[in-house]
Parts: sequence; C-alpha cells; structure tokens
Amino acid sequence: MKSVAFSVIFSTYNSPDWMEKTLWGLHYQTFQDFEIIIADDGSTEETAKRIAQFEQDSGRKVKHVWQPDDGFQKTRILNKALVASEGEYIVFTDGDCILRSDFLAVHDRYRQPGYFLSGGYFKLPMETSLAITREDIRTGRAFELDWLVSHGLKKTHKTMKLTASGKKAEMLNFLTPTKATWNGHNVSGWRSDIFEANGFDERMQYGGEDRELGERLFNLGIKSKQIRYSAICVHLDHARGYVKQEMRDKNRAIRDYTKKHNVTQTPYGLRKLAGSAGDQDSTAELR
Repeated sequence: MKSVAFSVIFSTYNSPDWMEKTLWGLHYQTFQDFEIIIADDGSTEETAKRIAQFEQDSGRKVKHVWQPDDGFQKTRILNKALVASEGEYIVFTDGDCILRSDFLAVHDRYRQPGYFLSGGYFKLPMETSLAITREDIRTGRAFELDWLVSHGLKKTHKTMKLTASGKKAEMLNFLTPTKATWNGHNVSGWRSDIFEANGFDERMQYGGEDRELGERLFNLGIKSKQIRYSAICVHLDHARGYVKQEMRDKNRAIRDYTKKHNVTQTPYGLRKLAGSAGDQDSTAELR
C-alpha cells in the first residue's frame, strides 16, 4: 500500500471555528497526496465534534492527536503528531491559517534534499477573519485583494504577498531581507532531518519554539530556502492571552544555548536522550 508523500501537521487549542477554515483550506488543495494531522493541545470535545463533521462533509480522514490540557505545551503535542506521521515530507501550518489552493503544490515544487522551505503569512483583521466562509475558500476569494478589502482589510505595501506571482514572486523570494527561518505557520522539511534533530524541544513554550528546531537543523548542515511570496496563507486574527514574557525569556535562553554550543539534537525531544528523561507527561490519544 503506497504511503502518502506529505504529512500536514497543524496545532490547535479550543478554536474550532478557525480550525474548520484551516481544514477546508487543506481540502481544496490542488496537490492531494497528503494526510492531515491535528496536534491538539488539550481542546474540549467540541473540537473533536467539528473534526468528525468535517470528515463526514469532506469524505477525508483526519488524524486527531490529542493530549490533556496542561497549559501551553505546543512542542509536546507537535512531537506526538510527528510520531503519528507517515509522509516522508512534513509540512507545518497552524490552526489559525488558511492555505491558498496551490500552497502544497508550491512546497512540493520547491522541496529539495538538504533544505527546508520557509514561507510566511498575511495577517488579517478580525472583521475579515470572521467574514471568510467555506465557499470563499473554495473559490479562492479569500485570497483576492479586492474581496479582502471589501471585507475590512486595509491596503498596505504588505499586500504584495497576495498579488505577486510567477517570476515576480521568485524575485521577491530572492530579494526579501526576511530570514528563511523555521516557523510554525508555513514551513516544511524532510521527516528524516526533523527526526535526526530529535524534533521540538519540549521545554519550550510560546516564543521562538519553532525557530529553535530550525537552528538545530542549520547546525546539522541543513540549509533553508525562502518561498515567502510563493506559498501563500492568510492568518486569522485572535486573542493571545497565553503570551507571557517569562516564556519568551526561557525560550530565548534555550535558543542562545543551541546557537553557542552548535546543538544538533535536543535532549528533550521526540526521544529522550540519556540522562534527560525528565518528568513530562507522555499521555496522548489518536482519536
């Protein structure tokens, strides 16, 4: 039985309305050789019900990897989703992002051994985020500048992310000063490389937790490629009450250590290394 080419992983926590829009964005992709894995950091039963409804309406199966709510533990649930993955290539986004229909096709076109791909996102205001429907995603209206402006978006120079295409997009990818880092919204890499780096560092909470994995990949000799203007996703607005400065400070210290000591494998990742087993909860369910 042929395995899937891609595993698409995204995290969620008690945001079923936004998660549904992420799922429909995946459903309408032109590239279809992939599985969907939801890394659920302790949502209530409402999220499971919405996933079941999506499966019924779309005819597509979803791997729902869930762990009990223990505060912000995104890195822990992402590692559990990685263990559940079957694709040789992993694409990460978030449960508050909608992917344009060619998003996975772009990641497929640009993927290359020895590299990971780094994209970005275009952030929408709340008015626009609420307005987007399944039909807007299916038709592609949710990515058309005129439609977005008519539903609350203000035009700025940043809207070029939505309008660039072809050679212009490739040129902007090359010229952008934004570093091609590992980020949680729009990034992809080879499963074997991610496992060699031992996945995400489970000590990390909010603030640079994704980028630290990319820094270990760099230390392993993996390079990055910028696809910021080619692989397009829009980011839905939401409150961020979980953000705390002490989380950022802790994560910054871990990242600084990774860079200074050229760390290639975290002791607190997919598999616990000798002498660092820790006391973290390993409970997970595949629903």
